[in-house]
Amino acid sequence: MSIEPTRILAIRHGETAWNVDTRIQGHLDVDLNERGRWQAERLAASLAQRDAIHHIYCSDLSRAHNTAQAIAQLTGTPITLTPGLRERHFGLFQGKTFAEIEATWPEDSRRWKKRDPDWQPEGGESLVMVKDRIEQLLQELAQQHAGEQIALVAHGGVMDVLYRMATGQDLQAPRTWALTNTAVNRLLWTPQGLSLVGWADVSHLDEVSRDEAIT
Repeated sequence: MSIEPTRILAIRHGETAWNVDTRIQGHLDVDLNERGRWQAERLAASLAQRDAIHHIYCSDLSRAHNTAQAIAQLTGTPITLTPGLRERHFGLFQGKTFAEIEATWPEDSRRWKKRDPDWQPEGGESLVMVKDRIEQLLQELAQQHAGEQIALVAHGGVMDVLYRMATGQDLQAPRTWALTNTAVNRLLWTPQGLSLVGWADVSHLDEVSRDEAIT
Protein backbone atom coordinates (compact mmCIF):
# COMPACT_ATOMS: atom_id res chain seq x y z
CA MET A 1 0.00 0.00 0.00
CA SER A 2 1.46 3.34 -1.07
CA ILE A 3 1.54 6.31 1.29
CA GLU A 4 0.01 9.54 0.01
CA PRO A 5 2.21 12.63 -0.04
CA THR A 6 2.00 15.22 2.73
CA ARG A 7 1.91 18.91 1.83
CA ILE A 8 3.83 21.12 4.22
CA LEU A 9 3.71 24.87 4.83
CA ALA A 10 6.95 25.74 6.60
CA ILE A 11 6.75 29.22 8.15
CA ARG A 12 9.28 31.25 10.09
CA HIS A 13 7.91 33.29 13.01
CA GLY A 14 7.25 37.02 12.80
CA GLU A 15 9.87 39.63 13.55
CA THR A 16 11.27 40.24 17.05
CA ALA A 17 13.29 43.12 18.46
CA TRP A 18 16.29 40.79 18.63
CA ASN A 19 16.02 40.08 14.89
CA VAL A 20 16.36 43.81 14.34
CA ASP A 21 19.38 43.97 16.68
CA THR A 22 21.06 40.89 15.11
CA ARG A 23 21.02 39.35 18.58
CA ILE A 24 21.06 35.55 18.85
CA GLN A 25 17.85 34.14 20.32
CA GLY A 26 18.30 30.38 20.08
CA HIS A 27 16.23 28.80 22.86
CA LEU A 28 15.68 32.10 24.68
CA ASP A 29 12.00 33.07 24.72
CA VAL A 30 11.75 36.40 22.90
CA ASP A 31 8.27 37.52 21.82
CA LEU A 32 7.17 39.22 18.60
CA ASN A 33 7.57 42.97 18.25
CA GLU A 34 4.82 45.20 16.83
CA ARG A 35 5.86 44.53 13.26
CA GLY A 36 6.05 40.80 13.95
CA ARG A 37 2.47 40.79 15.21
CA TRP A 38 1.38 42.67 12.10
CA GLN A 39 3.19 40.16 9.90
CA ALA A 40 1.47 37.27 11.69
CA GLU A 41 -1.94 38.87 11.20
CA ARG A 42 -1.32 39.41 7.49
CA LEU A 43 -0.05 35.85 7.12
CA ALA A 44 -3.09 34.42 8.89
CA ALA A 45 -5.53 36.40 6.74
CA SER A 46 -3.82 35.16 3.57
CA LEU A 47 -3.74 31.50 4.61
CA ALA A 48 -7.38 31.62 5.73
CA GLN A 49 -8.35 32.64 2.19
CA ARG A 50 -6.31 30.17 0.19
CA ASP A 51 -5.15 27.16 2.22
CA ALA A 52 -6.87 24.28 3.98
CA ILE A 53 -4.60 23.34 6.89
CA HIS A 54 -5.34 20.16 8.83
CA HIS A 55 -2.99 20.77 11.74
CA ILE A 56 -0.42 23.30 12.95
CA TYR A 57 2.76 22.21 14.71
CA CYS A 58 4.80 25.00 16.21
CA SER A 59 7.84 25.59 18.36
CA ASP A 60 6.91 26.21 21.99
CA LEU A 61 8.88 29.50 22.01
CA SER A 62 6.60 32.55 22.10
CA ARG A 63 7.70 34.07 18.80
CA ALA A 64 6.64 30.93 16.92
CA HIS A 65 3.68 30.05 19.14
CA ASN A 66 2.11 33.49 18.81
CA THR A 67 2.60 33.43 15.04
CA ALA A 68 0.87 30.05 14.92
CA GLN A 69 -1.96 31.27 17.16
CA ALA A 70 -2.73 34.07 14.72
CA ILE A 71 -3.16 31.45 11.98
CA ALA A 72 -5.25 29.17 14.18
CA GLN A 73 -7.62 31.94 15.20
CA LEU A 74 -8.59 32.69 11.60
CA THR A 75 -8.53 29.15 10.24
CA GLY A 76 -9.85 27.18 13.21
CA THR A 77 -6.89 24.81 12.91
CA PRO A 78 -5.68 22.93 16.01
CA ILE A 79 -2.15 23.62 17.29
CA THR A 80 0.34 21.27 18.89
CA LEU A 81 3.30 22.81 20.72
CA THR A 82 6.37 20.94 19.52
CA PRO A 83 9.70 21.59 21.29
CA GLY A 84 11.48 19.66 18.53
CA LEU A 85 10.79 22.62 16.22
CA ARG A 86 12.82 25.01 18.36
CA GLU A 87 15.65 27.06 16.91
CA ARG A 88 19.20 25.74 17.19
CA HIS A 89 20.48 26.02 20.77
CA PHE A 90 23.35 28.50 20.66
CA GLY A 91 24.61 28.02 24.20
CA LEU A 92 26.91 30.88 25.27
CA PHE A 93 26.11 32.78 22.07
CA GLN A 94 22.49 33.31 23.12
CA GLY A 95 21.69 36.91 23.98
CA LYS A 96 24.77 38.22 22.17
CA THR A 97 24.93 40.22 18.93
CA PHE A 98 26.94 39.07 15.92
CA ALA A 99 29.53 41.77 16.67
CA GLU A 100 29.83 40.74 20.34
CA ILE A 101 30.36 37.10 19.38
CA GLU A 102 33.11 37.97 16.91
CA ALA A 103 34.88 40.16 19.47
CA THR A 104 34.57 37.72 22.41
CA TRP A 105 35.02 34.33 20.71
CA PRO A 106 36.93 34.97 17.45
CA GLU A 107 37.83 31.32 16.79
CA ASP A 108 34.33 30.07 17.57
CA SER A 109 32.93 32.86 15.43
CA ARG A 110 35.13 31.76 12.52
CA ARG A 111 33.98 28.14 12.76
CA TRP A 112 30.36 29.26 13.03
CA LYS A 113 30.61 31.44 9.92
CA LYS A 114 32.34 28.63 8.01
CA ARG A 115 29.37 26.38 8.89
CA ASP A 116 31.58 23.72 10.49
CA PRO A 117 28.96 20.94 10.79
CA ASP A 118 30.40 19.38 13.96
CA TRP A 119 31.24 22.57 15.85
CA GLN A 120 28.90 23.58 18.65
CA PRO A 121 28.92 26.64 20.89
CA GLU A 122 29.48 25.76 24.53
CA GLY A 123 26.17 24.41 25.85
CA GLY A 124 24.59 24.42 22.39
CA GLU A 125 23.94 22.26 19.32
CA SER A 126 26.01 21.53 16.22
CA LEU A 127 24.52 21.79 12.73
CA VAL A 128 24.52 17.99 12.53
CA MET A 129 22.53 17.75 15.77
CA VAL A 130 19.95 20.24 14.51
CA LYS A 131 19.65 18.48 11.15
CA ASP A 132 19.13 15.09 12.82
CA ARG A 133 16.49 16.54 15.15
CA ILE A 134 14.49 18.17 12.35
CA GLU A 135 14.76 15.23 9.94
CA GLN A 136 13.44 12.77 12.52
CA LEU A 137 10.57 15.01 13.55
CA LEU A 138 9.57 15.79 9.96
CA GLN A 139 9.45 12.10 9.11
CA GLU A 140 7.16 11.40 12.07
CA LEU A 141 4.76 14.28 11.42
CA ALA A 142 4.57 13.78 7.67
CA GLN A 143 3.73 10.09 8.06
CA GLN A 144 0.97 10.94 10.54
CA HIS A 145 -0.64 13.33 8.04
CA ALA A 146 -0.36 11.46 4.74
CA GLY A 147 -2.73 13.00 2.21
CA GLU A 148 -3.15 16.19 4.24
CA GLN A 149 -1.57 19.63 4.52
CA ILE A 150 0.13 20.70 7.74
CA ALA A 151 1.86 23.89 8.85
CA LEU A 152 5.17 23.95 10.69
CA VAL A 153 5.74 27.29 12.40
CA ALA A 154 9.32 27.56 13.59
CA HIS A 155 12.60 29.45 13.18
CA GLY A 156 15.22 30.46 10.64
CA GLY A 157 17.51 27.57 11.51
CA VAL A 158 14.68 25.09 11.03
CA MET A 159 13.74 26.63 7.68
CA ASP A 160 17.38 26.38 6.59
CA VAL A 161 17.49 22.65 7.37
CA LEU A 162 14.22 22.02 5.52
CA TYR A 163 15.47 23.85 2.42
CA ARG A 164 18.68 21.85 2.43
CA MET A 165 16.75 18.60 2.83
CA ALA A 166 14.45 19.46 -0.08
CA THR A 167 17.21 20.56 -2.45
CA GLY A 168 20.08 18.28 -1.47
CA GLN A 169 22.26 21.17 -0.31
CA ASP A 170 25.15 20.21 1.97
CA LEU A 171 25.20 21.58 5.53
CA GLN A 172 28.34 23.55 4.70
CA ALA A 173 27.03 25.06 1.45
CA PRO A 174 26.71 28.87 1.68
CA ARG A 175 23.11 30.00 2.04
CA THR A 176 21.74 31.69 -1.07
CA TRP A 177 18.04 31.46 -0.16
CA ALA A 178 15.90 33.78 1.97
CA LEU A 179 14.70 32.99 5.50
CA THR A 180 12.24 35.87 5.74
CA ASN A 181 9.92 36.41 8.72
CA THR A 182 6.45 34.87 8.04
CA ALA A 183 7.40 33.77 4.52
CA VAL A 184 5.37 30.77 3.33
CA ASN A 185 7.60 27.93 2.17
CA ARG A 186 5.85 25.04 0.42
CA LEU A 187 7.24 21.51 0.56
CA LEU A 188 6.03 18.06 -0.44
CA TRP A 189 6.94 14.94 1.53
CA THR A 190 6.77 11.41 0.17
CA PRO A 191 8.45 8.22 1.48
CA GLN A 192 11.18 8.94 -1.08
CA GLY A 193 12.04 12.26 0.56
CA LEU A 194 11.25 15.97 0.68
CA SER A 195 10.88 18.21 -2.38
CA LEU A 196 10.56 21.96 -2.88
CA VAL A 197 7.30 23.36 -4.26
CA GLY A 198 7.74 27.08 -3.54
CA TRP A 199 9.95 29.20 -1.30
CA ALA A 200 9.87 32.57 0.46
CA ASP A 201 6.38 33.69 -0.56
CA VAL A 202 5.79 37.04 1.15
CA SER A 203 2.98 38.22 -1.11
CA HIS A 204 0.85 38.76 2.00
CA LEU A 205 3.15 41.59 3.11
CA ASP A 206 3.12 45.06 1.59
CA GLU A 207 6.61 45.94 2.80
CA VAL A 208 9.93 44.17 2.53
CA SER A 209 10.53 41.88 5.51
CA ARG A 210 13.86 41.62 7.29
CA ASP A 211 15.80 38.53 6.24
CA GLU A 212 18.05 37.11 8.96
CA ALA A 213 20.35 34.16 8.58
CA ILE A 214 20.04 33.17 12.22
CA THR A 215 17.42 33.80 14.91
